[in-house]
Amino acid sequence: MPIDILMPALSPTMEVGTLSKWLVKEGDSVAPGDIIAEIETDKATMEVESVDEGTMGKILVAEGTEEVPVNQKIAILLGEGEDASALKGAGTAAPKAAAPAPAPKPEETAEAAPAKQEPKSEPAPAESAPAPGNQAPKANGHDAGERVFASPLARRLAKEQGLDLNAIEGSGPHGRVVKRDIEDAVSSGTGKAAPQAAAKGAAAPAAAGPVQAPSDDKIRALFKDSTYEVVPHDNMRKVIARRLTEAKSTIPHFYLSVDITLDALLKLRGDLNAAAPVADGKPAYKLSVNDFVIKALALSLKAVPEANVSWTEGGMLMHKVVDVGVAVAIPGGLITPVVRDADKKTVSVISSEMKDYAARARARKLMPEEYQGGSTAVSNLGMFGIKDFSAVINPPHATILAVGAGEERAVVKDRALAIATVMTCTLSTDHRAVDGALGSQLISAFKGYIENPMSMLV
Repeated sequence: MPIDILMPALSPTMEVGTLSKWLVKEGDSVAPGDIIAEIETDKATMEVESVDEGTMGKILVAEGTEEVPVNQKIAILLGEGEDASALKGAGTAAPKAAAPAPAPKPEETAEAAPAKQEPKSEPAPAESAPAPGNQAPKANGHDAGERVFASPLARRLAKEQGLDLNAIEGSGPHGRVVKRDIEDAVSSGTGKAAPQAAAKGAAAPAAAGPVQAPSDDKIRALFKDSTYEVVPHDNMRKVIARRLTEAKSTIPHFYLSVDITLDALLKLRGDLNAAAPVADGKPAYKLSVNDFVIKALALSLKAVPEANVSWTEGGMLMHKVVDVGVAVAIPGGLITPVVRDADKKTVSVISSEMKDYAARARARKLMPEEYQGGSTAVSNLGMFGIKDFSAVINPPHATILAVGAGEERAVVKDRALAIATVMTCTLSTDHRAVDGALGSQLISAFKGYIENPMSMLV
C-alpha cells in the first residue's frame, strides 16, 4: 500500500515550511534513514530522513514551494512490489502555496500604481436600502452575510484585530480561513475592519479594538515622489514580526538599568587569554566580555532562583536549570541559541560553544533544540558602539539583559574624580513574573559578579 510522506513538524511552533530541495527523484529507491529532502523553517534549513523503505512514486510538492503547511502530503512512497498503478486513487498533487508577487524593479515608483483618490469633501448622499431579494456584493468570494468557514483560532484573531472574515480569502481546506490568513491580512494591511453595529437612531460608537496599521497603498502613497523596491518578507522576518508584536502587546515590560565598572574584568580577561595554551599556532581559547556576561547572568539566576521563571496562566514555572539564550545576528534577522547549564560551565567552554553556535547560526544549520527554550537571554550591542538600550523579552523567558558598550567615563572614587571603563546594562523583566524588588536583586547580583570577576572562577 502506498505510503504518504507528510511535511514534518521540525519544531513545536512550526506551522509552515519551505520545501527547499528534493534529494531524491521519482523512481529512486529509499531506505530508512536516507535523506530525502531539505526543509527550510523560519530559523534553519534541516534535512528530512525517510522512516520507511520503498520507491519514490510521486513527488507532490515541487522544490522551492513556500509555506507548505505541517502534515500536508508532499510525496507518495511505493512499497515493495508496487508500481505506478498503485498511485491511482492514492491522492492528487497537494495544492502549492501561492507564489509571492514579484517585487517591482528599483526604477518603478509609487506613481506606477497611483493610490486611490480620496473623495472630494462634499456631503455624501444617503445610501438607499437594497431592494428585497437583491444580494449584497461578494467580498473575496464570500456573500455578505454568508457563513464563512474558519478555524476557532482564526475567528478569535480576526475579532481581536477587528477584521471582517468575509473580506479574507481562506487558504485552508475548502477555502477555510486559518491563522496564517489572518496574519497575512494584518501584515499586508488588506483586512477590512469588521462592521460595527449601532443602535437605531444613535450615533455610531467609536471602533473598539486595536488601531489598524495603514494599508500598503497608503504607505506607498507617502513615497510617491521617490523610488523604492518592494522586498517580500521571508518566513524568518514574518515570525520575528509576529513574536515581537505578541511580546510587546501581551507582556508588561519594565526596565532596570545599572552602570557597571569593567576594569577588573578586562584585566582578568587579558591575563586568561595570555595564559591560554597554544596548539598549531592558535590559542585554545580567546575569551570575550560577552562570555563573562553569559556566565555572570547564569550565576545570578542561580543566586536568585525566584527570577529563574516563566509565566503561564496556570502557574509559575520554576526552572531547576539555568539555560541562557544569546541573541546572534544573522542575515535577515536574528536567532537565539541557548547555552545549557551555563552556571556550571567554565567561561572558556561557554566561549567555545558560542563561537560554534554563531558560525552555524549564520549558515542556518542550528537544530531546533539548540535555539528553543531557556529562561533568560542576553542581547549585546556593545560591539556596535551602542551605549544603552532596552531589549524585548523573548517568550517564554521572563527576563532579557541588554548590554551596552564599555567606555571610559569620569567616575567618583574615594571622593575624587577618576577614569574607569563602564558599561550600562538594562534588565527587561516580565512584571507578571519578576517584580521590581526581585529584578533589582537579580541585576545587583549580576553587577557583583562582573565587578568581582574572580568570583566566577571559583
